[in-house]
Amino acid sequence: MVGESKLGTDWEHDELDAIVADYFAMLDADLAGLPYVKLRHSEALMARIGRTHGSVEFKHQNISAVLDELGLPWIPGYKPARNYQDAIFGAIDRYLTQHPAVLQAVPVALPRATPSEVFVSPPHLSIASPIPRRLQHLARKFDPVERDFINRSLGRAGEEFVLNVERQRLEGADRSDLAREVRWVSAEDGDGAGYDVRSFNPHGHERLIEVKTTTGSARTPFFISRNETELATERPGEWCIYRVHRFAQEPRIFTIVPPLEHSVHLKTEMWRASF
Repeated sequence: MVGESKLGTDWEHDELDAIVADYFAMLDADLAGLPYVKLRHSEALMARIGRTHGSVEFKHQNISAVLDELGLPWIPGYKPARNYQDAIFGAIDRYLTQHPAVLQAVPVALPRATPSEVFVSPPHLSIASPIPRRLQHLARKFDPVERDFINRSLGRAGEEFVLNVERQRLEGADRSDLAREVRWVSAEDGDGAGYDVRSFNPHGHERLIEVKTTTGSARTPFFISRNETELATERPGEWCIYRVHRFAQEPRIFTIVPPLEHSVHLKTEMWRASF
């Protein structure tokens, strides 16, 4: 049978390069909303490299797990499996190095979502577990925190998405008057206010929303500035973070409110140098 001679053997570099390229072909179709059949991809790959269906499917799950760690979208049908073969990191490294546009994906059209479906619970604060050294190297090279931070198109798209969601939320609460007053502060006044969108709750109380957007999962880390943390301390009743995640596929938002230490691990990574 196909793949029996390779049972229990490590995947070779050419096999890993083939499955990683095929995975990204499916992911591209998924992000573009185009039809594809995972089974047909698996069957073609099995015929090409001589691996069993189970082995191919599990390797797809390994790839999902690595992409999840890198703050990238992954194929929903392949739930991440984290007991990796080290060589998979090299194959993903080679693909991303040769296809850098994958790292800057932004939806072609602004996603549509209603407030009733878009808001979800935040992930639980967990104790960080050790990750493989090769994965640490990959995460430093394709740092999801830095990548999201400098991707201005992604940031602006996420802010506009939140702006629309907030207006819909207030319209749904019969507060059209407040919906008209929602402002995209970072676009109208520039960065530096310590928040991006000025909104309200249905009772008219001000909400200062700092938007953090990623195409990755809920647990993808993000940068927060000194200005933002200071405003969070000064106005804890009004200020909050909207963490927009899975933005390229099925956008969801969870809220983080001060004190931030109760919801996230804060780690100093930047210093201001002066003379």
